[in-house]
Order: sequence, then structure tokens, then C-alpha cells
Amino acid sequence: QVTLVESGGGLVQAGGSLRLSCTASGGILSNNAMGWFRQGPGKERQFVSAISWSGGGTYYLDSVKGRFAISRENAKNMVYLQMNSLKPEDTAVYYCALDPIFRGPARKFESSYNAWGQGTQVTVSS
Repeated sequence: QVTLVESGGGLVQAGGSLRLSCTASGGILSNNAMGWFRQGPGKERQFVSAISWSGGGTYYLDSVKGRFAISRENAKNMVYLQMNSLKPEDTAVYYCALDPIFRGPARKFESSYNAWGQGTQVTVSS
């Protein structure tokens, strides 16, 4: 079973940027679509972004379009979420997730993913 590890979270002022990273131990990511989800205080976990196995297809939550960018470097076994123009409402624990379908498309449904990281906290102050 692959273990996903996120990093890059932190405290940032509104308007700032952060870059989240996700890698896997005990497996590779290069043949799988990947997703980012978040769970804010008192809220349910929600989809943020997803990327196909090749990187050619992406999906975004409407509220992050134009501010966030998902990317991947399969040779490095890494997936990233660049977050710009951060807002206080982006405050959440961010999780990366792996879609088990071999070389599948980007998907936005939580039920499509079967491996999750522990999460990294992102806090945006106003």
C-alpha cells in the first residue's frame, strides 16, 4: 500500500502564496491520477483539484480557478499544488489522494481515491 506524504503548508497572510507537495513512499505516482482535497474548520472535506496521470488533464474547484495550479513531475514522483492569492477561506488541512485507476483521467469525486496522506495545515490570516 502506497503512503502519501504532503508538505509545504504553513501560515501566510491573505494574498500570499504557498506550494504544497505530495510524494509517495512504497510506490510510484506516475501511472495514477492524483487529487488535492481540503477540510476547513467545522466543514466536510471538499475537492480542490485533480490531475490526470500524464498531467494533460486538470480539474479545479470553481473558487480556486485562476489562483491555484496543480502540476506533477512523474520522474520525481511528485505532485504539487501552487496556491496564489490566498484567502482566509482557503484555511484548511490539505490532503493529497491517489486514484487507483491505471493511467486514468482527473476526477473530482472523493470516492474515486483510495489512498490519502495525513494532510498539511494551511492557515491564511486576514
